[in-house]
Amino acid sequence: MASYKEIVTKAVVGKGKKNFTTTHTVSPEVVPTTILGCWVINNTFEGKKDKDSVNITGHFDVNIWYSSENNTKTEVVKDTVNYSEEVPIKSTDDSYEGNEEIIVRAVRQPSCTKAEIKDGSIVYTIEKTLAAEVVGDAKIKVGINDEDFEDDSNDKDNIEQEIEESVNEDFIN
Repeated sequence: MASYKEIVTKAVVGKGKKNFTTTHTVSPEVVPTTILGCWVINNTFEGKKDKDSVNITGHFDVNIWYSSENNTKTEVVKDTVNYSEEVPIKSTDDSYEGNEEIIVRAVRQPSCTKAEIKDGSIVYTIEKTLAAEVVGDAKIKVGINDEDFEDDSNDKDNIEQEIEESVNEDFIN
């Protein structure tokens, strides 16, 4: 006779991923001559579910190293960028409602893909890829067949005995 058991576990009930490209402008105190480098650090974010999407809010710091005074001196300008992005979620379970956990990851950390000088300011482009998963409770039904149950606990003892008998204790000698 078959009976059923329900297993309660956590499962991904929705997920999504999106690429973002944004352009920002910073005006340093000292007029730049040449861009020497651009680094993005300290990316911090969190996500909240909103119907069929996850809203991700966060910020990161951009450090731009540049030369000034006709390439005779160098300076660094720091810019903190706040962002709010929306990642659409494809649901794997439309009937799901309940306690849910939002997991947000940066698939590709923010990085500067372009930086140039325009009218004494620095215009730079940032690209990033963010992903979100919605995790919730799920139930799995498992069929149990009690009729054909065989006790195989003696098999373990037999295997251990066969191993002991086949070991050659004088192998190293």
